[in-house]
Amino acid sequence: MKTLIPAFFAVGAVMSLAGAVTYITKWPLSPYIFMVGSLLVAVAQFFTKSAYDSVNIRRLRRQQVLGALLLVATGPLMILMHGNEWIVTLTLAAVIELFTSIRLPQEEEKMRNL
Repeated sequence: MKTLIPAFFAVGAVMSLAGAVTYITKWPLSPYIFMVGSLLVAVAQFFTKSAYDSVNIRRLRRQQVLGALLLVATGPLMILMHGNEWIVTLTLAAVIELFTSIRLPQEEEKMRNL
């Protein structure tokens, strides 16, 4: 499982990016590629465990899972909404994921030095 999680994340990230970029061309399969990719990213983040157990790390992990769920919710919005409303959830997911990707290593380093 330790080798599958990074593979799921990498493949999912590439598929999500490809689905979001090809959506511009109105290709009918692009939302589905995005959804599968975002599900892979969400599964990878859900099953990634931290070696440390502190309040801040648990909070950041919950935020990371929330960002992954927003990423997954973006896929159906791409299909159901025919405008650009899906960009709101994609932006929120990206901001949350960026924040947690910066803060989690900092908190884990802080716990490692204690």
